[in-house]
Amino acid sequence: MWCIGIINGEYVATMEDVLDLYAQPQEEGIVRLCFDERPCQLIDHVLTPIPAKANCTQKQHQEYLRNGVCNVLLAYNMDTGQRHIKVTTTKTKADYSHFMQWVVKEHYPTETKIKLVQDNYQTHSYGAFYENLPFEEARQLKNKLEFHFTPKHGSWLNMAEMEFSSLARQCLDRRIANQEILESETLIWQKNRNLKAVKVNWSFTTEKARVKLKNRYIEISKINT
Repeated sequence: MWCIGIINGEYVATMEDVLDLYAQPQEEGIVRLCFDERPCQLIDHVLTPIPAKANCTQKQHQEYLRNGVCNVLLAYNMDTGQRHIKVTTTKTKADYSHFMQWVVKEHYPTETKIKLVQDNYQTHSYGAFYENLPFEEARQLKNKLEFHFTPKHGSWLNMAEMEFSSLARQCLDRRIANQEILESETLIWQKNRNLKAVKVNWSFTTEKARVKLKNRYIEISKINT
């Protein structure tokens, strides 16, 4: 269940910007990515679980051990159905900058433009590139990445959120003791999902938003009634 939040003019403008981007046909040389990052708590067993047997699932003790938190960064290509994942120990501007640099250099070195949908978290900025990369590399990254921000409380507009939902249900729905195991498991999930080229079937458009949220639009501006 999503919290839409307060819908004002700024909310509508950013929402329609993202929806219009989704509605565009794929263009040669242009990449459309959705990005998000999420903390993941590392949890280990205190007592060794009892292995699963025929007609009987694994049994584990309710007591557990917390081993800290790490961060999962994910970029999803809505046109190819490919996703790119990294796991870091922190959630900083440096982590964000190096992840974006890796995505561009490793996966899209020859494309002319990358249109990037992301939330407006404080580390997600062009300034982060200049603070953590050589100036010329930061400039090249800034010129290649075109930011499209989701509105506040508008994470439901980000396809990367759907990918994280699948990751949580298919891979992270159990105790994971350390970052090495988390990295291994997420990369296996990524490989399997990429081989299938799983795509999000997005159907919500600007036109549908204006019908669905008609009363909210009217509250913003009486001119459009």
